[in-house]
Amino acid sequence: MDKMARVTTALSGTAFTGRTMFCHLDAPANAISVCRDAAQVVVAGRNIFKIYSLEEEQFVEKANLRVGRKLSLNFSCADVVWHQIDESLLATAATNGAVVTWNLGKQSRNKQDQLFNEHKRTVNKVCFHPNEVHMLLSGSQDGYMKCFDLRKRESVSTFSGQSESVRDVQFSVRDYFTFAASFENGNVQLWDIRRPDRYERMFTAHNGPVFCCDWHPDDKGWLATGGRDKMVKVWDMTTNRAKEIYCVQTIASVARVKWRPEMKYHLATCSMMVDHNIYVWDIRRPYIPFAMFEEHKDVTTGIMWRHNHDPYYLLSGSKDSTLYQHMFKDASRPVDRANPEGLCYGLFGDLAFAGKDSMFTTDSNRKTYSGDRRYPIFFFKKPDLSEQFANVSSALNVFETEQGSSPMYWFVNMAQQYLLTGRSLAELCDHNAKIAKECYRYQVAQTWTMLRIVYSNPGAISSVNLNQSIGKSGGLPLINSFKEISAPLGNETRGKSENRQEVNHIDSSNPLISANEENEETEGSDVPADYLFGDVEGDEDDLYMVDHENAPDMLHYYAEEGDVQMAVSVLIVLGDRIRKEIDEQTQEHWYTSYIDLLQRFKLWNISNEVIKLSTCSSINCLNQASTTLHINCTNCKRPMSSKGWICDRCHQCASMCAVCHQVVRGLFVWCQGCSHGGHLQHIMNWLRTSPYCPAGCGHLCEYT
Repeated sequence: MDKMARVTTALSGTAFTGRTMFCHLDAPANAISVCRDAAQVVVAGRNIFKIYSLEEEQFVEKANLRVGRKLSLNFSCADVVWHQIDESLLATAATNGAVVTWNLGKQSRNKQDQLFNEHKRTVNKVCFHPNEVHMLLSGSQDGYMKCFDLRKRESVSTFSGQSESVRDVQFSVRDYFTFAASFENGNVQLWDIRRPDRYERMFTAHNGPVFCCDWHPDDKGWLATGGRDKMVKVWDMTTNRAKEIYCVQTIASVARVKWRPEMKYHLATCSMMVDHNIYVWDIRRPYIPFAMFEEHKDVTTGIMWRHNHDPYYLLSGSKDSTLYQHMFKDASRPVDRANPEGLCYGLFGDLAFAGKDSMFTTDSNRKTYSGDRRYPIFFFKKPDLSEQFANVSSALNVFETEQGSSPMYWFVNMAQQYLLTGRSLAELCDHNAKIAKECYRYQVAQTWTMLRIVYSNPGAISSVNLNQSIGKSGGLPLINSFKEISAPLGNETRGKSENRQEVNHIDSSNPLISANEENEETEGSDVPADYLFGDVEGDEDDLYMVDHENAPDMLHYYAEEGDVQMAVSVLIVLGDRIRKEIDEQTQEHWYTSYIDLLQRFKLWNISNEVIKLSTCSSINCLNQASTTLHINCTNCKRPMSSKGWICDRCHQCASMCAVCHQVVRGLFVWCQGCSHGGHLQHIMNWLRTSPYCPAGCGHLCEYT
């Protein structure tokens, strides 16, 4: 069938016809919504508020709701929702903090029905109750959620999220009184509309703002959330604690997430920036999208399945001022273009490689090495016609290091024993060379020795001094190269270098020449100065010594080889001598990578020292981030002022221990779920015998 051919889908007694089509809008769209019978779609934005009918071949404009002589900010919409019971009822969230309802049944041109001006900042989301016609919920940038009864002229309930911004609110499909709210601080809260004084449950869902959430239409208790951390997570809310059951990694911030009707494991997402495409994911296969729509030329701002029982038509609006109806059959399948191989290197030296099992045929000529243990694991995927994917079989091979060995021990030892400041340059280099040698990192030790000689007394280096320094540092040859040595050595040097090449078995693939500490012939030997500086027979560029000009290249080499520890350590020790030769963006990348490795090995103090010694402004502030605590009063739940521990509103002390009921004057620990706490030792002792909060609020606290 042709891509643009018409199709007819019959589901639940309703027939839908159409094709992939689009129409140009007058302005960028911020949100879209579909009426109950899927015959019309409303498009809202800062400068557009129109209703289009969905015909078989095209969109047809039916109404323009931006009417009047003076258009106020009430028409500047951040969100729009069409009621699924009363098809004449719409609600919009305005950028000036207004919540507006619209009655399409009014005879006048102006369809505005009610106006609520209770929010102080932009309203990000509005949501009708799925069963109650007159119940409307809103979430605002001011941190509050409000429930409106449309039969009245004001809100009937106000919910304080105790956060800066509410990004999304969604009523549960199955639980009549429950709604979920997502916040910019990464939390998700569950509320009972009968209890506006306190949320029922709160958990941290994402590392950063949570921009969207959506309840599963069929499975009670499944909540999908999307955030700035580029992840979509699915939570099982039926347990005592929210349990993450699926996680999808996208390539950009997730702005919208919508479950696909009739497909239990499928959901659609669009991004807030950078990525313009719409993805449909199978949450059981989180790394490759199931399908992808690539029609939009700018950021997609709104997505909506055409009908609650139709999984084959998706509507979308975008900042490119277009409205699309996507037919699922026309979607591209990224898995068809995906690389069938995968490679993963473990933190402790294990290597996993996956690919077609035909790639793992037995090779009798393959040479194994000590410590190589291969464990082939074969996976055979059962055919599933509904997925429209080809039957695939793949094999996974895992290469492990020798038992009892830890290939990263040297990283930890060197990080703990390196000296980066507090002594002279010569002393720092000598000490670090000694540490590297003790960790059998001969190339690194050799480099530290050369750096001492070059930078401690530049311009006064003789061949005798060089060889004496080599002997004192443990017999490390002062030869350095950043290319494979391909040029033939001269006759006068070949004899003296043969032994070095024989013992260079530590890392023969590394262009930096290393030597075995047991090679005693190099100690005190007379190596010509011309040879050390690369003036040998052959290509002069193949051999050269670390000097002021190529030292930055040496750091780049180490970083590219994965030894970012060496690059950062030399950068700190040499300081201004080399810092100006390397751009700040590269330095920032090295620092960030090294700090991340240190923190993975829980070397917190060393990580903090590296941060303090850095001259990059973006790195220096890392150890000062996340140190500000926004504290709320445990009595009135309002934010505390920055002065003292007495609440300005209720005049109660916020640092009362829930166990001994005394003021905590030292270390204070509190539960992020219920905000109650007290003396560290008191709370620890209490939770050893009881899982419930000592304050008697009934919350199940956990000390970690």
